[in-house]
Amino acid sequence: MKEPLVSIALQAYTRIFAPGDELVADFQIDAVEPGEVEAVEASVLWYTEGKGDEDLGVHFFKRFDGNRDDGHRDDGQADDVPLHELRSIRTTLPHCPLSYDGRIVKIRWCVRVRAFLNRGRFVVADQWFQLGSVASPSQSVAESRKRGSERNDAGHAAANGAGGERGGKARVPGTRPDGNARPDGNARPDDGERASTLAAY
Repeated sequence: MKEPLVSIALQAYTRIFAPGDELVADFQIDAVEPGEVEAVEASVLWYTEGKGDEDLGVHFFKRFDGNRDDGHRDDGQADDVPLHELRSIRTTLPHCPLSYDGRIVKIRWCVRVRAFLNRGRFVVADQWFQLGSVASPSQSVAESRKRGSERNDAGHAAANGAGGERGGKARVPGTRPDGNARPDGNARPDDGERASTLAAY
């Protein structure tokens, strides 16, 4: 006997959403016999992982069972679609809490579908997605190191460029630092050595 399978698909090209975006999710229950599914609950929620007590918050919830208003279509007509067949939910995502992948605590968002079967059985599945773009601690450290490395590289390049300019201006023996000839026209004993050293650069 096959195990029931819950399939969830987001109607989007990405799993990263911004606050205020509309999320649309399709779902269906596979590998079940007609009439085997008694009710289906679909929700959009967040939960925490990590140290301490785990928190959970439900942003959207809808139950399909054929006996409640939630089991009717948006146009108010009776929903006679079998519970295991393809259905959809949609909701506007909130501004918080945003997804977060921290070292101590993590915040996860997901679409959760729970199908209640006959004989007291049930099956549940989650489809993860990301809300917002809060950088994780590891990403923040990596970005900080990258910026520091770029600043160091820029500083070394500037220093090397300044050294090249100084090295390219060798003073001719017998002249002053401004390039004009000395009054006596004679070179100092160390002028030739300095000129040779500078020319070597």
